Amino acid sequence: MTAAFGYSSTTDDVLSGWNLAGKRVLVTGVSAGLGVETARALAAHGAQVVGAARDLRKAESATDEVRKDAAASSGSFELIALDLASLKSVRACADHLLEKGKPFDVVIANAGVMATPFGHTEDGFETQFGTNHIGHFVFVNRIAPLIRAGGRLVNLSSAGHRFANVDLDDPNFDRTPYDPWVGYGRSKTANILFAVAFDQRHREKGIRAAAVHPGGIQTELGRHVDMSQLQAMVDQINKELAAEGKAAFEWKTIPQGAATSVWAGIVAPADQVGGRYCENCHVSETAPDDQPLGFSIEGVRGYAVDSKNAEALWRRTEELVGEHF
Repeated sequence: MTAAFGYSSTTDDVLSGWNLAGKRVLVTGVSAGLGVETARALAAHGAQVVGAARDLRKAESATDEVRKDAAASSGSFELIALDLASLKSVRACADHLLEKGKPFDVVIANAGVMATPFGHTEDGFETQFGTNHIGHFVFVNRIAPLIRAGGRLVNLSSAGHRFANVDLDDPNFDRTPYDPWVGYGRSKTANILFAVAFDQRHREKGIRAAAVHPGGIQTELGRHVDMSQLQAMVDQINKELAAEGKAAFEWKTIPQGAATSVWAGIVAPADQVGGRYCENCHVSETAPDDQPLGFSIEGVRGYAVDSKNAEALWRRTEELVGEHF
């Protein structure tokens, strides 16, 4: 279990030799992309996987392979409804799980949106901040009593966190001109800060939390992104890499993108990943503030792992949702 993994490692590489029989894992966003692959890899190694999705009909169709792999390995897979853009749905889903009372070993907060047009969730929060951060914040905190001692939380973040720190004074762009990438950056920074604060609160119970960047992957997440704009970003990344004498950027496959999630949730030592930001199946170092924004360049901004910033976000989010955790 001490094998070194990296950029090109897949979920099956990371979980090779692991028997997850008896492990129960919750994965959000299992209607496409990374969520489906994460669920498949875990179920294929014997885990009992609960997948959450907003559109259950779409998720049912997307997870046929998950069920086949689960059946072949004595794992299991079930779906539950969860719309992270609706706190009514979030609370109902959490209440349902709490009523069932079955514990989880790992919770992987995978679902999210990226660079969306300006809009609001059902509860009036800016779409990206409300979906990516607030929905998961309330959901995970409500089901936290179900996470076993020794369990883990894995929050899907992104190198896109480098676009922006959180703005606790104007989280919904009420006074700030909206930029979809700034909104994405704020939400992805929030995902990391949430993991930092959750880890601080639960580590004495043996529960650890980490944030992960899956890498650059072409999935449905990019459906709001203008392809010419995306190509311009890739061209700039390659210019930066060439200046450093490095190889050109290559998109990851979906199994490669999901690898860091299962690595941080299952394989890596808890003390190694607890409260940290991970990418390419290892813990990342803090990046200098002038580091380029390219999502293929490693490193985490200092503001995203700052414990004081994490506590401030926690308190502000509690104020916004009217709940104390």
